[in-house]
Amino acid sequence: MNTHTLVETGNRTFCKLHYRKIPGPVNLPALSHLFSRQGFCAILGGNAAVADAGRFTCWTAWPVEVFEFGPGQKDPFTKLQQAIEKYRLHSRCKDGLPKGIFTGGWAGYFSYELGRYIEQLPQTAIDDLGLPLIRLCFYDRVIAYDHLEKTVWLIALQMPNDTEKPLEKLTSLEKLLKQANNINLPKPPACDLNDVDLSQPRCNMNTEYYLRMAEKIKRYIYDGDVYQVNFSQRFECDYAANPIDLFHWQNYYNPSPYAAYIDAGDFCIVSASPEMFVTIADGTISTKPIKGTRPRVGNTAQNNAYAGRVNAENFNQLAQSQKEQAELNMIIDLERNDLTRICEYGTIKVTQPRTIEAYPTVFHAVATVTGRLRDETGFCDILKAMFPGGSITGAPKIRSMEIIDETEPVQRAVYTGSIGFVGIDGSVCLNIAIRTIIIKSNKAFVQTGGGIVADSEPKAEWDETITKAKALLAGINSVQRAADSGQKKPKT
Repeated sequence: MNTHTLVETGNRTFCKLHYRKIPGPVNLPALSHLFSRQGFCAILGGNAAVADAGRFTCWTAWPVEVFEFGPGQKDPFTKLQQAIEKYRLHSRCKDGLPKGIFTGGWAGYFSYELGRYIEQLPQTAIDDLGLPLIRLCFYDRVIAYDHLEKTVWLIALQMPNDTEKPLEKLTSLEKLLKQANNINLPKPPACDLNDVDLSQPRCNMNTEYYLRMAEKIKRYIYDGDVYQVNFSQRFECDYAANPIDLFHWQNYYNPSPYAAYIDAGDFCIVSASPEMFVTIADGTISTKPIKGTRPRVGNTAQNNAYAGRVNAENFNQLAQSQKEQAELNMIIDLERNDLTRICEYGTIKVTQPRTIEAYPTVFHAVATVTGRLRDETGFCDILKAMFPGGSITGAPKIRSMEIIDETEPVQRAVYTGSIGFVGIDGSVCLNIAIRTIIIKSNKAFVQTGGGIVADSEPKAEWDETITKAKALLAGINSVQRAADSGQKKPKT
C-alpha cells in the first residue's frame, strides 16, 4: 500500500484508501437490518436484481459530514461543488478495486425541485413535505458486495485527524459482516397485488381531476408546446412500522437494480427504482431512460400456464407498440442533446437500442446512451446539463416541467429526483427516484406517473399509474399489518 502523508490543504482534505477483500456470500437483508440501526445509514442495492446493472450492493453509516440545501436557500451548485471538492483521494489508491464500486464519498439524494435552480420555473405546486432539496452524507467506510464475483470489499478512508485508524474502521465493518451471518430475518409477509385496496390511501387527485389534466396536457401537445409530458399522482398512507422492513419487502418481492434506503433522521426513503439516471466511471457517462410499461404476472405452481400466456401477450404488446417506441425515441434524443453540453464531440452513442426488460411486477422498455466527458467537467456541470432526467419530465424538458408544475398540485420532492453516490474517486451512480417511498411523521408517500403523448388514452394512462403504485402500496399494507399483529423480531 502507498504511504502518503495525509494533510489538509486550504479547504481540501486528502484521503488514503484502505480495503480488504473477503469471500462471500453475504446475508443481504440481515446486513441491511444491522446498518439501519446505525447512524444516518445509506444502503444502495440490497438485492441481486440484475447482474449488469446492480452489480454492487453498498452499506454505509456514521457520516463524517452532512451537506443539506433547503428550500429558500441560494446558490446550491456553488455550495455543492465546494463540498464535493473538499475531499480528495490520493492517486493510485484504488488500484485493485473493481470498476464502478463505491469507494467512500457522498451518498444521498437530489430532489426533483432542484431543477428550479437550473431553469426559471413557476412555483404553483405546494411544498407540503418541506424536505431538503439536496441531502448528502460523506462516508469514510463502506461494505460493498460484488454480486458478479461473489466477494465482499471492506473499504475505509484514512483522513487527517482521524479518531480511528484504518485498521479499526475495517475491523468494525468486518464485525458487522460476521454479526449479520448470525441473524435470521423472517420472510417478509406476502401480499397479492390484486388485493390492494386503493380506496384506503389518500390521493392528491381523484380520477376526474387526473383525466381532466391529461386532456389539458394533450391540448398543449396539439398546440405544439410539447411532444410529451410525464404526469404523476401521489398517494398517502398511514405507516408506523419500521422503514427498513419496507425496504426488505421491496427487495424480496420487487427487487430492483437501483434500490436504495436512506435514513435522514426525521424521515426515511425507500426506493425500488429500476431506472438509472447517470453512472460515471473513468470519464465515461451513461444514462438509461425507461419509457413504456406493461404489467407482469408472477409465476406460481397454480398459475404457471396463465402467467406465461399473459406475460407473453404483454411483452409482445410493449415490444410492438409504436406509441411507446415513439416515446422512448423522443427521450433518447433529449438525453443525447443533454449530453452534448458536457461530452466530447463524436463520442455520444446509443449503446443499447430499445430493449424490453422484465421486472417482478412489470415489463419496461429501456435504452442506454453513453458519451465521453470533456476534460475538467465537474459534477455540477453534469447536473446542470442533465437534471432532472428527461424520462420523468417530457420533451422539450423546460416546457414539460412548467406544465408539470401547473397540473400537479404538490411538489414532487424526492420522487423523480435521484438517489445514489458521488464517490471520492470521481465515480457516480444515481438512479431516477421512481418506485420510491418517502416515510415521514408516520406517513408513507408514494407517487407514480407516466408519459402523456398525442395519442395517449387518459384512462389507460391512469391505469398504468395504478399498476405501478400497487407494488408499493402492497408492501406498505403488508408490513404495517405485520407490525400491528406483533410479528416476532429477529434476534441480533
